[in-house]
Amino acid sequence: MTHIESLPAWAALLTALFVLIGASLTLLGAIGTLRFHRFFERVHAPTLGTSWGTGAIVISSMIFFTVLQSRPVFHEILIGAFITVTTPVTLMLLARAALYRDRAEGREDVPPHPAALRRKASSGGED
Repeated sequence: MTHIESLPAWAALLTALFVLIGASLTLLGAIGTLRFHRFFERVHAPTLGTSWGTGAIVISSMIFFTVLQSRPVFHEILIGAFITVTTPVTLMLLARAALYRDRAEGREDVPPHPAALRRKASSGGED
């Protein structure tokens, strides 16, 4: 009961285009998760796919409901803003937790903590 048959062809095509772009970007993020091997590489791809993919799908939803209801519909922007704000914050928290874990395990391929570098520099670089 959405009365979708009353949607003009230009709006249907534009909506379909943005949904396709959003779904493609999200799919690329998922493929990036599978393709990369290390955690720090893997965490980057899905965050970009989520942010940009959500943006395209939000735009398609705004076009669809604005044309269908004959009034501007902007509340989808709140959804996009929430995803855009929370996704990078989640990425940073996950990356910091992984860095802490890797440093605690003494892994060689992880850079030292900046405070350790400052202590080393202030002591004359001697270990």
